[in-house]
Amino acid sequence: MNRTDDAGKLVLRLSLGIMLLMHGLYKLINGFDGITAIVTANNWPHWIAYGVLIGEILAPALIVIGILTRLGAAVIAINMAIAVYLAHFHQLMQVSKSGGWMLELQGMFFFAAIAIALLGAGKYSLAGVRGRLN
Repeated sequence: MNRTDDAGKLVLRLSLGIMLLMHGLYKLINGFDGITAIVTANNWPHWIAYGVLIGEILAPALIVIGILTRLGAAVIAINMAIAVYLAHFHQLMQVSKSGGWMLELQGMFFFAAIAIALLGAGKYSLAGVRGRLN
C-alpha cells in the first residue's frame, strides 16, 4: 500500500457520502411521497419507502465519519439496486441526449459504494482501520 491510498479512500468516502446525503436530506425535508407511490405501485409494502432514510441518510453519514464503513457502503449498494429496480429499470439500457448512460448518477453511487465496501475506510476515519466492518 502506498502513502496516498488512505487519502484516496477518504476522497471516495466523502464524495459518495456527501452527494448521497444531499439526496436523502432533500427527501427528508420535502417528503418522500413519490417514493412511497413508486413502492406501492410495485405492490411492495408502503413502509419499505422509509428505507430511503437508512440508505440515503444513515449509511452515507456512517461513511463520511468512517464508522461501520463497509456496512454503510453495502446498505447504499442495496438501496441503489432497489431504486434502479423500482424507479429506473426502464432506463437501464438507455443513453441520454448527451451520450451518457441514463443511470450515470445511480451507477456512480452503486459502484462507489461497492468500491468502499471492498476497500474499507482507511486510516482517515473516526474508527480508523480497526474492525472488519470499517
